Amino acid sequence: MFCPRCHAESCKVIDSRPSNDRRDIKRRRECESCSFRFTTYERIEFPPILVVKKNGNREEFNREKILRGIIRSAEKRPVSMDTMNNIINVVETKIRDLGSNEVRSDLIGEYVMEELKDVDEISYIRFASVYRQFRDMSVFFNELKDVLDKDKKGE
Repeated sequence: MFCPRCHAESCKVIDSRPSNDRRDIKRRRECESCSFRFTTYERIEFPPILVVKKNGNREEFNREKILRGIIRSAEKRPVSMDTMNNIINVVETKIRDLGSNEVRSDLIGEYVMEELKDVDEISYIRFASVYRQFRDMSVFFNELKDVLDKDKKGE
């Protein structure tokens, strides 16, 4: 690692700890030549995951795309950005645990809905209504009924 100030190649690690989302390692370093201190991040590089869309097209997995969908469904709801990012982390972990470099888009949607259902029921219904493309009120009502039945059972 070279020093960003003097460009010397000898720097020592002073402190290492996982980042808040536990996906990176944060390292405090000090240049042995000029004593300048700086922070670096180390991240595991995963192979790319391809998402197979309903029409058969493939595109690279995109966390931001999922986040935009969750943000829309949780608009004006008490769901924090940290919670949304945690949902995406759980979904990505489930996808990587499949052990495949391709995943169907409908499976991603199901994973997101599983997590949203436990966080905020309104956000879940909003996400499900777009994701499942409710065609009429009966489909919407059945989904809502399932959520209400879950509440009555105390799950």
